[in-house]
Amino acid sequence: MKQRLKLEGRLAGHPDSRAWFTAWSPAGSLLASCGGDRAVRVWASEGTEWVCKWVLEDGHQRTVRKVAWSPCGNYLASVSFDATTCIWRKQDGGFECITTLEGHENEVKSVAWAPSGNLLATCSRDKSVWVWEVDEEDEYECVSVLNAHTQDVKHVIWHPNGELLVSGSYDNSIKLYKEEDDDWVCFDTLEGHESTVWSIAFDQNGDRLASCSDDKTLKIWKEYKPGNEQGVMCNGSNSCWKCICTLSGYHTRTVYDVSWCPNTGAIATACGDDAIRVFEEDPNSDPHQPTFSLVAHVPKAHAQDVNCVAWNPKQPGLLASCSDDGDIAIWRYEAELATGCST
Repeated sequence: MKQRLKLEGRLAGHPDSRAWFTAWSPAGSLLASCGGDRAVRVWASEGTEWVCKWVLEDGHQRTVRKVAWSPCGNYLASVSFDATTCIWRKQDGGFECITTLEGHENEVKSVAWAPSGNLLATCSRDKSVWVWEVDEEDEYECVSVLNAHTQDVKHVIWHPNGELLVSGSYDNSIKLYKEEDDDWVCFDTLEGHESTVWSIAFDQNGDRLASCSDDKTLKIWKEYKPGNEQGVMCNGSNSCWKCICTLSGYHTRTVYDVSWCPNTGAIATACGDDAIRVFEEDPNSDPHQPTFSLVAHVPKAHAQDVNCVAWNPKQPGLLASCSDDGDIAIWRYEAELATGCST
């Protein structure tokens, strides 16, 4: 059986500019994208076609770097090189920008909602990570500014089931944060990458995470709790995270993004060599020393750098990607019984 990626559609997402990021709504029915044209676009499927339903272009003055949906699917956050974060509320007929969050000194690079929907995290070139609290009146208050990194912070992500925050940076490190005594603190630093950490993704359960880097590698980290049977040392009552696998030799340039499919367990990567790759954990591999195999590889997935890959949260195997070429591509990851087929 040969695994492969099949192109289902290619959209002129952000013409004449870079398409930086794509994010599926929690229900998997909408796809948001953003780019160098300062716009956010929201797409929906009509039959076999994906159609742009809304263009949100009055929120930012510069490139929109990333977007994130709230867990309820009614809000969309966008962050920009103009140092602001816009919160868009979905309503009948479209989206309305209900507030603009300010405070970062430089470009805001990433945004993420906590599973509860009550917390939002942003990170910036100013080396900081901000945690915002959201109340029932849609008021946003910054409750913590975290300065654990020494360089540009590229990515923030929340644990899928709790209030654990993770960030990756130009300083080659990954930081983990939690709330203690009404404040947020960095309680662990994961080191091992030799260059910028561009993106991080949790698996479905949140006990492992994948990180990708300018060093052309993909690393898998596993959580070990205090008193674990493996004898991995922890600091007090905090869990510790250990690198249990490094995938190297597959990517020829920077790995810009990683997405861990909650439905199939497949890991997709977006690379500066214009390719998309999919890895799967080998059956019966040791969970503490797992091995992964490259099961799909599209060398020219886009005409230029691939900036983002995102698995649909509800439809197994449905993958979106976007690129410096301005396009958004929709892929189907599938098993094929025939042999000798190329990707």
